[in-house]
Order: sequence, then C-alpha cells, then structure tokens
Amino acid sequence: MIAMIDYDAGNIKSVEKALQYLGQEVVLTRDRDVILSADRAILPGVGSFGDAMGKLRDYGLESVIREFVETGKPFLGICLGLQLLFEESEESPGVKGLNLIKGKLRKIPEGDGRKVPQIGWNDISVNPASRLFKGVADHSYVYFVHSYYLEAENREEVAATTEYGVTIDAAVEAGNVFACQFHPEKSSGVGLTILKNFVSM
Repeated sequence: MIAMIDYDAGNIKSVEKALQYLGQEVVLTRDRDVILSADRAILPGVGSFGDAMGKLRDYGLESVIREFVETGKPFLGICLGLQLLFEESEESPGVKGLNLIKGKLRKIPEGDGRKVPQIGWNDISVNPASRLFKGVADHSYVYFVHSYYLEAENREEVAATTEYGVTIDAAVEAGNVFACQFHPEKSSGVGLTILKNFVSM
C-alpha cells in the first residue's frame, strides 16, 4: 500500500490515477498510523513553500514524515513535495523546510525570452547510476510546472538535471528518499517508468 500524504495540496488525483493504473493500492491520508504502516509514501503537491510547510506542521505531519523516512522504506516527493524536503526556499524567506536533504530552492531567472514559471516539456540529463531512472533514456522529456529550482548541496544525490537558463536539479536520490521537480504522473510513458521503478523498490 502507498500512503499519499494529505496536507491540502493540489495535484493529488493525477498522481493517484497513475499509481492505480500501475496496479497500486493508494490511500490519501494524514493519519500517522496509516502512513507508518504503508510500504511506501509519497508527498505530492503544488503551491507555495511557506503555506505548505505551515500545513504540514499544523497537521503534525512533519514528525510523521521524519518517522517514515527513518524506517528506510521508499519515500517520494513530487514537485512542491521535492522542494519541501530541503532546507529553505527563496519563495518563503525565513521558513524552514523539512531539511531531510541538503540544498536550497532559488528563483528561476528571467531573461532571454524565458517565461517563469517554467511550464511544459523539457529534456533531462540522467545520472546512469540512478535507481529511479532505470530504463529511462538520457534526454527523455518530462513535464515541469515551477518557478523555483533546486540547488542540491551533494552532487552525488542528483539523479537528473535540466537546463532552463540555469542548470536545475530535476530529481534527487538520497538513500530511501527520492524526489522529482517535474510531474512523472503527467510525463507519459517516461513518467510511468519512473513511478514503476519507485513502486518496485
């Protein structure tokens, strides 16, 4: 069973549908016991870093996420869910993230005709050692919607990058914690391969 952590963030249903398509049982919950008993957990979502961290704390989910990660079971952050795993974001100065992985979120620079947020398909450079991207060809295209991008502190934890005026860390792997800035559930066959890899761990 996969627990999808419910903290009133958007974009839950499309993730749920993609996982059900892969034959997975999915429960949307903020119940500590249900989350901790799950085989895997996912932190999805779109929205503001500060608001999301406030809701995670209001619902008592920050400590539950830490407890789950400490079990060693696979954990996946998607889009805003990736950003929340890190230390802080320029979007919400003074708000501390979950700090499960070292790194910061920066605003995507405007200029050269770039639109911010980045919305749409972009290709990724894949780390061949990545478990999450097993079977995914280098320079495959995935779907992004974001205004802030990750600068991971430990380059060995970067599973994929993309270029959009700057080099963006598009996915990370740190032990049993995985995360994608893009939306695998909206990234066609490539995204399904990524989700399949996650549920197979």
